[in-house]
Amino acid sequence: MAHDNNHSMQEIIHISKGVPRMAEWRMAQPVDFSLCDGEHVAIVGPNGGGKSMLVDMITGRHPLLPEFPRYDFSPSKKTLVSENICHITFRDTYGGDNDRTYFLQQRWNQMEIDPSTPTVGQLLDDAYRMAGEDTPERRQLKQHLYHLLDMDYLLDKYIILLSSGELRKFKLASALFGEPRVLIIENPFIGLDAPTRAQLKTLLKTLAEERALQMVLVLSKSDDLPEFITHVVEVSQRIVGPKQRLADYLGKRPPYPKSLLGEEKKNALLTLPSDREASGGDEVVRMTDVTIRYGRRIILKNLFWTVRKGERWALSGQNGSGKSTLLSLVCADNPQGYAADIALFGVPRGSGESIWDIKKRIGYVSPEMHRAYQRDMPAIRIVASGLKDSVGLYVKPNDDDYEKCRWWMRLFGIAELADRSFMKLSSGEQRLVLLARAFVKDPQLLILDEPLHGLDDYNRRMVKEVVDVFCQRPNKTLIYVTHYQEELPSCITHYKQLEKHV
Repeated sequence: MAHDNNHSMQEIIHISKGVPRMAEWRMAQPVDFSLCDGEHVAIVGPNGGGKSMLVDMITGRHPLLPEFPRYDFSPSKKTLVSENICHITFRDTYGGDNDRTYFLQQRWNQMEIDPSTPTVGQLLDDAYRMAGEDTPERRQLKQHLYHLLDMDYLLDKYIILLSSGELRKFKLASALFGEPRVLIIENPFIGLDAPTRAQLKTLLKTLAEERALQMVLVLSKSDDLPEFITHVVEVSQRIVGPKQRLADYLGKRPPYPKSLLGEEKKNALLTLPSDREASGGDEVVRMTDVTIRYGRRIILKNLFWTVRKGERWALSGQNGSGKSTLLSLVCADNPQGYAADIALFGVPRGSGESIWDIKKRIGYVSPEMHRAYQRDMPAIRIVASGLKDSVGLYVKPNDDDYEKCRWWMRLFGIAELADRSFMKLSSGEQRLVLLARAFVKDPQLLILDEPLHGLDDYNRRMVKEVVDVFCQRPNKTLIYVTHYQEELPSCITHYKQLEKHV
């Protein structure tokens, strides 16, 4: 973008020595930050390092001393900060008031959907109307966005049935109708398959070039920096570093050590006593000619799949290909599982076995579970709920249970979070707590659906190592879903790819 040399570069956002008024929102040092016209900034740093706190300062959510941020949104004609800065968080939520009514099994209980639940198309039409008057240019923008985001097939879907990748597209389209001057997006790429990630990077790059729109991306996964990013700001230990050019940042990054777990933790994990003999014969999961449909939509079609004890499967497929639906059948969360020919741990579904008999052998984490877990209780209680397979905790854990929880929290490097409220943790810290919850009962079958969502580079490597070491133990079976090849643990022995049925 050319700039007149006689003028200094336009500063769209400027914070100088900013300190939030409220002590609990303060960083370790006063904050300096600027975003200039033509810049696209990535905010990176470790989980719990203060990235979201910086965003709250930029958007004016946390009032500052000695002065508010200075804004210059020209050429935008809009005056309000909220109209010019659009902030999208993908904490895997459905947005709006529906969140409170969301529960884990709801995606699979089609009968439970309230007839007043809106479709994607209805909500997007509302967002479009709210964002401005209907002009030929804006209609063109809307069609352009639908085309770029490949949204047409989603318009008649209920909002609560979207996969996390589809949800991202929906939120982006709604945000862009308002034609903001600055778009702040937290972790835009997690949960997206490789083609959709590439598509989204191209889309953001195109938008950045097409209109007066500056991008600020908040990324836990900093090896995923799109090429249109011009500058990087690192936030760590609640200190906001200086803005550096992308090339300088990439040139300075230290390599990670080979092993992050350390020998002591590795041996502790390998020598954990195995509670029980893995019972139920050789087959952990058997599905015979399973078809799952919702209304006219076929999600899974004529699926045959057998998972044997000790196998470690990578499950892949595009967004919307039915991976989460398949896992909901294995976890006994999906009522259609009773009508299908499925056996778990050698026992056919619907033969009188209790759902809890199945669940006590399975450790599970997923974006859906993260979404359902909005509980204001100490992190250690969340981990302990994994011992009882409950969302929320109805049985008070005993001392032994708490010791187990602490053991796993130490392993995942989050021992110091035990007494902090789950809701006050960063989303990356929450994910580590939910991972500890999945492992706490030392399950026979570990189901990890996008387990590294929202984790920083260090924690992603560490968790992958935990999974690898855990699976070296006898009778441990793994089903692992990720959209990133490099996130697969090295212990994988089998691959299953699902195809999308439209």
